Amino acid sequence: MSAALKSQVKPRKAIDEMPEYHPPLAGRTGLRLDFNENTFAPSPKVLERIRSLSAESFTIYPERQPVERKLAKHLGLHASQVLLTNAVDEAIHLVTFTFLNEGDEAVVAVPSFFMYDVNVLAMGAKLHRILADKTLAFPYERFVAAINEKTRLIILCSPNNPTGTTMTKEQIRNIANMAPQAAVLVDEAYYHFFGETILDELASLPNVIVARTFSKAYGLANLRAGALIASTELMTHLRKAASPYNVNGVALAALEASLDDDVYLEWYADQIRVGRERLAKGLDELGIPYYPSHANFILMRIGPRHKQFVADARAHGVLLRDRSNDPGLSGCVRITIGPNDHVERGLAALKLAIHAMNWTPAEAGLSKGTSGEEHEYE
Repeated sequence: MSAALKSQVKPRKAIDEMPEYHPPLAGRTGLRLDFNENTFAPSPKVLERIRSLSAESFTIYPERQPVERKLAKHLGLHASQVLLTNAVDEAIHLVTFTFLNEGDEAVVAVPSFFMYDVNVLAMGAKLHRILADKTLAFPYERFVAAINEKTRLIILCSPNNPTGTTMTKEQIRNIANMAPQAAVLVDEAYYHFFGETILDELASLPNVIVARTFSKAYGLANLRAGALIASTELMTHLRKAASPYNVNGVALAALEASLDDDVYLEWYADQIRVGRERLAKGLDELGIPYYPSHANFILMRIGPRHKQFVADARAHGVLLRDRSNDPGLSGCVRITIGPNDHVERGLAALKLAIHAMNWTPAEAGLSKGTSGEEHEYE
């Protein structure tokens, strides 16, 4: 029998050279404090709406425009300024696909969401990664210094994943004004846990595009719903790049129902803010160093035995995320914040894990360099 033929088909050079990403989704049994998801449930109105869907509704192509109009009204904007997307993942893709040519330059602060890297590099653009210092604060001065006349895309994430750090509106405003030739994507995926947005300044910042998700506070991660928000002019270009049926009908129905329940959203966001304070206090009591966060997670520094720590917590029913492969985060582990009982269960698992390991706070400062071989996101 002859050997199997090997394909001679080759991808574009940018695809061939770009790094891979590995979402660690397999075997997620236990309390899900690993992916920054809503760990409770979406609004009860979502389930009511989904149960009301007719059999015929599944045979019809989805129409996102009515829900875009509703979201725009919810945000106090015109419908022409809002584009619904298949979560923020597609939103990032649409921005890079629309505004980057091969050889253009983009700037992002790291560590951050790895899908920025994936999409910029897929377009054959040059990516400038500006590494935060040991405080993990946004490296404003060095970031600004990396912007030049070739810069066509600037990516800002506030609050930032996986650090939980933020930047000021003044910093965003200054960056946008100094690079009018560049699209400035401001990822506000964790806005509801922070409360500060640049949306109210879009009229004076014509190159800014805001990304929002309904995977976090709204609890719709499994349905993949997000949005891009910008001036009508920028949105005209982005709509050309988007598929007309990119958001499925079930997601649209769920999103529409979510927008009718501000009471639930405010309740859940408040649960996270209270839980964040409780988790920080608990980490202080356990002697685990961490970085102040404005999101629905906290990044801890464990040290060289970070993998064992994650495994031991899993053995006690709690999933955590090892972030040691991110730039500058050697020895770091991230924990998601949920409602109070989830916070308490998480803290109990952390306590059992460090005791089983005989871990001491002194280990947190002994981390060695990371391999950088694998890249994950969320």
